[in-house]
Amino acid sequence: MMNQDPSPTAPFARRVRSFVRRAGRLTPAQARALEILGPGRLVPGIGERLALDAVFGRVAPRVLEIGFGDGEALVAMARRLPDVDFLGLEVHEPGVGHLLLRLEAEGLTNVRLICHDAAEVIERRLPLGAFAAINIFFPDPWPKKRHHKRRLVQPPLIDTLARLHCTGGLLHLATDWVPYAEHMVEVLATSPDYRVLAPGEAAAEPLAWRPETKFERRGLKLGHEVRDLFYRKIQGPT
Repeated sequence: MMNQDPSPTAPFARRVRSFVRRAGRLTPAQARALEILGPGRLVPGIGERLALDAVFGRVAPRVLEIGFGDGEALVAMARRLPDVDFLGLEVHEPGVGHLLLRLEAEGLTNVRLICHDAAEVIERRLPLGAFAAINIFFPDPWPKKRHHKRRLVQPPLIDTLARLHCTGGLLHLATDWVPYAEHMVEVLATSPDYRVLAPGEAAAEPLAWRPETKFERRGLKLGHEVRDLFYRKIQGPT
């Protein structure tokens, strides 16, 4: 599971993985969704950089969600903002199959999915300066100190996301693990590409809205404090 070059200067896609492949099984319905619905909504995770206008069949603002889980938030946002296109990345097939079923049931056409290691997709597959917003909701906090190197939000990731954001784009991070939120703040403080949004700015930003998720509700029941962090891209793609 671990890469060979964990040095701070290594490309993001070659660093230590921030996920483990869970052993959850595909249900028959999810497997059928991947087979039947996937061709219309799934985008290959490898290849040249995508032309998103062709992928979605239109010109529109684009939102990237990294690690969408079962897709609960992605469905709600796509329903709320039909004039915005959403691209979701998730490595676990059961979550992808579940989301495909939801999208079909609700008739949502403004979502495309990639089922592949997000690090590789972000580094090599996504177009530069293409996204009006990038969302990372409740990534694994890897709470043990020896596992902190596996946390998704690290300087190499932020440097890569800055290349994908359009100028003025929104970066929205959410976690129910306060030490991880503090880590996120420290990481973003070192980036010259982002500035913190004031609370009033975030409240006025349509792309900053997200629903309460099942994972979040579970964390709240356990007494965890949920924190949402908002940043604005202040430079063009580099």
